[in-house]
Amino acid sequence: MEFDVKDVKLAFRGKNKIEWAEREMPVLRSIRKKFGSSQPLKNLTVGACLHVTSETANLMITLKQGGADVSLCASNPLSTQDDVAASLVKDYGISVFAIKGEDNKTYYNHINSVLDKGPQISMDDGADLISTIHSSRKELIEKVLGGTEETTTGVIRLKSMEKKEVLRYPIIAVNDARTKHFFDNRYGTGQSTIDGILRATNMLIAGSKFVVAGYGWCGRGIAMRAKGMGASVIVLEVDPLKALEAKMDGYEVLNSEEAAKVGDIFVSATGDINVIGEVILKNCKDKTIIANAGHFNAEINLDYLSKNSKSKREVRPFTEEYITKDGRRIYLLAEGRLVNLSAAEGHPASVMDMSFANQALSVEYIYKNSKDLACKVYAVPEDIDSSIAEMKLKSMGICIDKLTPEQEEYLRSWEMGT
Repeated sequence: MEFDVKDVKLAFRGKNKIEWAEREMPVLRSIRKKFGSSQPLKNLTVGACLHVTSETANLMITLKQGGADVSLCASNPLSTQDDVAASLVKDYGISVFAIKGEDNKTYYNHINSVLDKGPQISMDDGADLISTIHSSRKELIEKVLGGTEETTTGVIRLKSMEKKEVLRYPIIAVNDARTKHFFDNRYGTGQSTIDGILRATNMLIAGSKFVVAGYGWCGRGIAMRAKGMGASVIVLEVDPLKALEAKMDGYEVLNSEEAAKVGDIFVSATGDINVIGEVILKNCKDKTIIANAGHFNAEINLDYLSKNSKSKREVRPFTEEYITKDGRRIYLLAEGRLVNLSAAEGHPASVMDMSFANQALSVEYIYKNSKDLACKVYAVPEDIDSSIAEMKLKSMGICIDKLTPEQEEYLRSWEMGT
């Protein structure tokens, strides 16, 4: 079995992490049990480019239990948990190519190591696997049945490919499932981003001016958690409807120039480039903390920060101090990469349970239905999304009401009024 991990001897600690996460993933566990008996993925090769965490490990084990030949690489150079990667190799026989802190060359070598396996289904978090296939590994396209995408940034990239008619195989946008973005993006990103900031800085959130760039589901979650910890939250937006919603939710809404003068902590969560850019970096206060919760570090203008600083040093793990030419101190967390996965452990397992249940069932769906799918970005089928919500409620011991036949008929009819 081929692999490239930091140290296989770390496997014991990683196995404990994987088993701990599995306790909080009852939906994925039930799918794994079903897959084990029915083997719906037999003879299928899956190539995955995801954050190598204990939760991801449970997804890989589930796919293998279903009969798939699985290989995994990291979707971010700083998000790998080396002990988990080691355990997947040693204890579960899964090929992993991921080392925390790997350089850009190694990162793409690892992507190509997964692609060398000839995956029939690609599984992405950020679309780097599929973009590599479409750019430099085009010989693989004919064999690929389809793919899945986990994150907002990746879905944006893939919809752009579809619009430009360069997408060569079907994709299921797992990120857009209601049981994914309503919970993973809001509650998972919200909690884990705060966790990453605290681990990197040990700062008191209460009383701070906490600026959130972007009020999508991730931004909503971060704002909610920062407010809950006592921060005065400021939202930056370009969408007038989302800006209005943030105001109605009780947050201050400013533009970047105004926010730069008062903000203590800045976090971007937009999927766009240079969001924490020249306007903020030029005008922010001394001792400002900046972090990114979006997929790529492009959300922070690192070139501008470097060019306009006279020195840089690491002052804490995952915290770099830049001293600008005018003497201000700006603290960059996790090199501008996803702070929740680089400086902390990412989303809690209980919320990833639903996200990865969507992944597992979407892979099964593609395997069974690929002949009927065009080269488009598809939503997760409604029945899969709803069944995951039902399984999650059942695992929590929650029973809900059902419509009576009379109520169902009323909702179908138009004749009945006042």
